[in-house]
Amino acid sequence: MRSRYSAHVVGGRLGADHLFRTWHPAYRPDDTSPDSELSWTGLDVVEVVGGGVSDDTGIVEFVARFAGADGPGELRERSTFERRAGKWVYVAAE
Repeated sequence: MRSRYSAHVVGGRLGADHLFRTWHPAYRPDDTSPDSELSWTGLDVVEVVGGGVSDDTGIVEFVARFAGADGPGELRERSTFERRAGKWVYVAAE
């Protein structure tokens, strides 16, 4: 989760490439580019369920703060992840 947040912070091609690689291919959109109009200002992980060394799935609840043209805001999400070929990938928001 933290690496995906960092990809949004970095933005551009580098951020889009990381988001592409860490998104489950069955659910990944065609365009994984971070929103260039937002400036990400903080991340708090609220809860982690599963996702241990012996798990194949996990859930991360988080709050990501940002600033945009309309002022500050936050994204609250409970995300599901799956381990594929030994690597964690984002599946979807619950």
